[in-house]
Amino acid sequence: MLQKADFFGDEDLDLIYIAKKLREAKELERVLTTAGLDYLIETDTYVGGFIFRSARIGAFFYVRPADGPMARAAMEGGGFEPFEPEAAMEPPSGSQRES
Repeated sequence: MLQKADFFGDEDLDLIYIAKKLREAKELERVLTTAGLDYLIETDTYVGGFIFRSARIGAFFYVRPADGPMARAAMEGGGFEPFEPEAAMEPPSGSQRES
């Protein structure tokens, strides 16, 4: 269920998804609520676009770390690909030169 930030207190939450469109955010809310999970949504900026990169606003979804596996399973069942911080840090394949 969607919660306010103060519901989680000082807990560190895990980012599980960045919705770029309202319809996408509403569908993910339905998936997480149906799964019985508490989650937080905050709007923030992200950089998007391939040729013309620009700052855009998205809906950032967060859950408690303990709920992460269940949230990711629910998301995958609903057709969403969960955000993985390690994947965001990796360079695109083929971008490194071999010596």
